[in-house]
Amino acid sequence: MAKLTINQALQKGVDAHKAGQVHEAHRLYAAILKVQPKHPDANHNTGLLTVGFGKIELALPFFKTALKANPRNEQYWYSHIVALIKLERFIDAKVLLNQAKSKGIKGADFEQLEQKMNDANKALSIKPNNADTYYNMGNALQKQNKLKEAIEAYKKALAIKPDYANAHYNMGNVLQRQNKLEEAIEAYKKALAIKPDYADAYYNMGLALHDQNKLEEAIEAYNKALAIKPDYAEAYMIMGTSLKEQGKLEEAIEAYNKALAIKPDYVDAYSDMGNALQEQGKLEEAIEAYNKALTIKPDYATAYYNMGIALHDQDKLEEAIEAYNKALTIKPDHLDAYFNMGIALHNHGKLEEAIKAYNKALSIKPDYVDAHQNLSYSLLNSGRLKEGFEEYEWRWKNAKSLTTKRQFSKPMWDGKKILKGKKVLLWCEQGVGDTINWSSKLPLIASKADHCILECQEKLVPLLSRAFPNLEIKAEDRRQDSKRDDFDFHLPMGSLYKHFISEITAKTRPNAFLVPDPVRVKFWRKRLESLGNGPFIGVSWKSADMSPKRLPNYASISDWLPVFTIPGMTFINLQYTDFLDDITEIKNDTGVTIHNFDDLDHYNDLEDVAALCAALDIVVSTKITVPLISAGVGTVTKLANWRQSSWNNILLNPVGPLVDMFEKNTLEPWHEVFNAIAEDIMTFPIKSNSTSGSF
Repeated sequence: MAKLTINQALQKGVDAHKAGQVHEAHRLYAAILKVQPKHPDANHNTGLLTVGFGKIELALPFFKTALKANPRNEQYWYSHIVALIKLERFIDAKVLLNQAKSKGIKGADFEQLEQKMNDANKALSIKPNNADTYYNMGNALQKQNKLKEAIEAYKKALAIKPDYANAHYNMGNVLQRQNKLEEAIEAYKKALAIKPDYADAYYNMGLALHDQNKLEEAIEAYNKALAIKPDYAEAYMIMGTSLKEQGKLEEAIEAYNKALAIKPDYVDAYSDMGNALQEQGKLEEAIEAYNKALTIKPDYATAYYNMGIALHDQDKLEEAIEAYNKALTIKPDHLDAYFNMGIALHNHGKLEEAIKAYNKALSIKPDYVDAHQNLSYSLLNSGRLKEGFEEYEWRWKNAKSLTTKRQFSKPMWDGKKILKGKKVLLWCEQGVGDTINWSSKLPLIASKADHCILECQEKLVPLLSRAFPNLEIKAEDRRQDSKRDDFDFHLPMGSLYKHFISEITAKTRPNAFLVPDPVRVKFWRKRLESLGNGPFIGVSWKSADMSPKRLPNYASISDWLPVFTIPGMTFINLQYTDFLDDITEIKNDTGVTIHNFDDLDHYNDLEDVAALCAALDIVVSTKITVPLISAGVGTVTKLANWRQSSWNNILLNPVGPLVDMFEKNTLEPWHEVFNAIAEDIMTFPIKSNSTSGSF
């Protein structure tokens, strides 16, 4: 602009515009507007260029500025009105046209514009008893997202013409957008009463019913739409979604295939069919469906994301990570792709990269609770304890945890307030195993306070009372939480660790912290002697919750064979649920008996379980409650552990003086872990706890 005047730059811009050099024209107009933001011609011409680029909505502010600067310019009015007509904003176009007339702006061009709107029945001046005018007005208002006004227009159309099926239908669409689903369905029914072959009305009614979770009724509506219009691909597609949500996966896949038979390039049908196949565990077929979607639409981020999940489920972690990265290349703000990539990286043992992925997710959604929780595990597993424990506090934002968090009038201890002369309440927050494990840290806080109360699961009270005689151990009772005044500070047990990091990480071997009933220990030793000479090995191998997310922590019973076939051992069942079939399988496959004491309630009588663990020579287990008890009483405990598990950290690993971890990586087989445990047992000089001697 230093070498050109405003007028010179404008003329050069106009010349470039006429010559088709639109980018040069845009550059020159922009330079003028930088100096004179309200320059009318530069604004008007920029608006024309913007319309030419197909961005009509963005052109309107330029036309408006030009008109405001020079309201007598006929061309400015004309360009603005034409843009509104192209956007089908007919009400606004009519208003602007009337404004132009009121200012004396008129001519042949304006007469043509008005005639064009009238000829198309889109002139929106109010004509008494003209239902079509109100109907068209409603359509225009709906496109402008003026939903309340659109409803009023449709009502006026229907007051004049009650059997106006399209008005009922479009009013239903607006009501559905307002989430007034019952009213929308009623509007669709009225349209169908007038026009029974209205396929779109059945289809949209199905969508509304789906949103109400009335899936059977939704499917019925889609079927009626298809009876009228058999090639209605969208109806087959959304019917597949409803069937999938009902768990009818085969029927859903059939519906998707019908949609694709009608519309072979229906990319969403391929993607959703992939999801249904993935739910069936047909991962290869699911991946094939996603690839077909990507052949049609190479920039389909959702297909890459879902393919990543399928590959992850196949333990193809590198390929899963690659798929997530492709999704993110297309859609850099794909929150769930970052989150799931974090899981894949963690499971692959790439903890620092997992941490970065979770942080990326959190940069998009700072309050993403699951990302905070998973980040806490990656930080803890990598030894970044202070950060990990801070992130672990996000567990209280989880919807499930909100129902378990206790609400007291007294404050939570922040780790800084002096506890001398104070009473502290510790309360359990998760499962029995966590309560047992975390109780090992109770002396750390009890030594700072005058009095310490622990409220825990009722079945743990006898065991923990004996272990911590200087603490007040009580069964959890939430009934008076908001009124309680018998303590000064409280703390959930999972928050103990973050206040005692230096003490917990001191390089000293932990002591046994559970004290079983000596009378019951003696009882169990005699009971074991009745089975033979020992050594006696207690075994437990799975959780009561074997959901897909937890499954990688547990080995198949067949992987245990190296342990079960160690000569001279007597095996004792410590499994507390669903074990009879497994015990029978071991007996049939190896001839080895795993003895079960039917009179022991493994689930509820944890004090007696602790006594039995103390009477045993060794306990071998996967990550469940049993090794937390056996480690706590000081019995030699061999833990078969998944190295990349979110639970493999200082917060959740067993505490005790004689714990040995035998770990496998994600993609490694379990049987090598049990081979190592078997070899260790055969070479380790264990003195039997029973009176039967040693081996």
